[in-house]
Amino acid sequence: MKTTNDFNTNSLGSIKAFFVFSVMVFIGNWSLAQQEIKLSSPDEKLEIGINLTDEISWNASFKGFTVIENTIISMDMGNGRVLGKNPVLRKKNIESITEKRTFEVPNKDAEITSKFNQLTLDFKGNYQLIFRTYNDGVSYRFIDSSKKSKQVFNEEMALTFPEGTLSYFPEEESFYSHNERNYLTKTLDEIEKGAFCSLPVLFVTKNAKVLFTESALVDYPGMFLAKSSKNSMVSTFPKYVLKAVPNQESYPDRNQIIEKEADYIAKIDGKRSFPWRVFIISDDDRTFVESNLVASLADKSRITDTNWIKPGQVAWDWYNANNIYGVDFEAGLNMETYKYYIDFASKNDIEYVILDEGWTKSTTEIMDDNEFLDVPELIQYAKSKNVEIILWVLWKPLYENPDEILKMYSSWGAVGIKVDFMQRSDQYVVDSYGKIAEIAAKYKLMVDYHGAFKPAGIERMWPNIVNYEGVRGNENNKWTNEITPEHNVTIPFIRMAAGPMDYTPGAMINMNKVDYETGAANFAPLFTRPMSFGTRAHQVAMYVVYEAPLQMLCESPTIYYKEQETVDFITSIPTVWDETQVLKGAVSDYIVVARRKGDTWYLGAMTDWTARDFEIDLSFLSDGSYDLKAFKDGVNASRNAQDYKITRESVDQNTKIELQLSSGGGYSAIITKK
Repeated sequence: MKTTNDFNTNSLGSIKAFFVFSVMVFIGNWSLAQQEIKLSSPDEKLEIGINLTDEISWNASFKGFTVIENTIISMDMGNGRVLGKNPVLRKKNIESITEKRTFEVPNKDAEITSKFNQLTLDFKGNYQLIFRTYNDGVSYRFIDSSKKSKQVFNEEMALTFPEGTLSYFPEEESFYSHNERNYLTKTLDEIEKGAFCSLPVLFVTKNAKVLFTESALVDYPGMFLAKSSKNSMVSTFPKYVLKAVPNQESYPDRNQIIEKEADYIAKIDGKRSFPWRVFIISDDDRTFVESNLVASLADKSRITDTNWIKPGQVAWDWYNANNIYGVDFEAGLNMETYKYYIDFASKNDIEYVILDEGWTKSTTEIMDDNEFLDVPELIQYAKSKNVEIILWVLWKPLYENPDEILKMYSSWGAVGIKVDFMQRSDQYVVDSYGKIAEIAAKYKLMVDYHGAFKPAGIERMWPNIVNYEGVRGNENNKWTNEITPEHNVTIPFIRMAAGPMDYTPGAMINMNKVDYETGAANFAPLFTRPMSFGTRAHQVAMYVVYEAPLQMLCESPTIYYKEQETVDFITSIPTVWDETQVLKGAVSDYIVVARRKGDTWYLGAMTDWTARDFEIDLSFLSDGSYDLKAFKDGVNASRNAQDYKITRESVDQNTKIELQLSSGGGYSAIITKK
């Protein structure tokens, strides 16, 4: 009896103790879940607040002003498992980190020092969430530590911006897209519900701008943003493709119809990190050109020996439709024409010539050249002239047999491929970017992706990926009048924030907005004899302003021979840089950038249709005297856009120079130490 009473008393005490302990644990977990965790940038101008309730959300302020009101994030892994739903925080850790990275193919800066504060949140359910705050932005990513194979059914990111937020909105009509869009300026409440855009996309609040894109996009679908409610956007993704068939009604060699999709967006095999969601935030437009966030967040290179990756300039055939003249042979896709291109490149120290569409037997028979070409012989001819050859190829037939095809191209002596018409951002195609680059690296081939989505970090893992299109560039002059100077000074602040862009500059047939006498239209899209909007100096400035490690000269060599002075200036400009400073900039209005390669500085300035004058301080120069050679708008550029003038002067770090840009104009300079 006594034993029984003692037992009951002890049991009751244990139960009480367990109850008290359980309540304390519950209160502890409840308080962890209810708190707002703050994380500031190193300079403390940018701050985010992360809230853990029945969901994970965060907000952002810049200099005390709200720039992102709320962002709800989660990942639906199927079978009721949702990372971010009813989160139970196990542990948190905040640390300040400084990282230094050097890049094999530097776009802006050869060496980057990144300082950031990092918050790591460990949750019950075997997953983590990492936030980083930099002086120029915010990033976050999920990490799933589950070793089981699984599917991702959705990744939620619901963004709410302050009232009156404007967007430069690259609206898409379909996930099946080259991602070459105009940037529509609309307030968020003007965008129709359900309308969606590709990345990068820029949002303008009253107190700062927010550019959103992604990095470390590997074996996972690309994100798009769709309008959800008045001031809100939500992530959306292409589904996992189960069946794609040729579009028999429109170029079936390259265009597909997606016949069957899964109900999930990705297949995952075990533990993995997901892409970084990247927000560049600033009230200074220059930041969006200078920022290295996408590159800093990308995975490190998987190529140990990169000495064979050689950026440079390219004589390109497709823009000008192989239109050479004044010769004694018929121009076309034949040996004589391409030897003409090679000779032009050789005489001007241009490193590469691309053989674009038409060199193969057919666009799907890509292991044989056409009946008028002997490509291996042509490659050897080019090598004898110190010029290398890059071969265009369609993505679909290449990816059906990439190893054998690329091995053969390499055996011929080709040094690169231009892969075209992917047009998709689903997991299968995103994964193919890395796999093609890996095989190409095995055979020491560089890769230029066209018909492509924007750069998103794969090019840092595989630095033989030297360029991407994903931009409305000069080739559009062949069929539209929409490639205006305003467009040209918009893309450096938005599209180029993601990485290099193959805009293909160098047009020599330059046109003003209207005829100076009649006021009539002064431009016509001509497929085989294209012209460009803006002045000659506007086109030349692109070689400094636009980042493109593999940089095209798009015009016909015949025309370039008649414009030798311009060619000499262009070919004196590098394609990769040691240092970049943006001196002046306003999205869609103007840009003035200074870039350094070795001891030489280069200036590039472009404006929209508004003529502008700038005073530029050369204090970025080191001590000593320099020779400045400038390519500027001529006095009569407003009458004839091809008018330009080359000048020389001695300068030093105390010099201030005056830039006078015509309507649609430009300016560039090469500043060499004496």
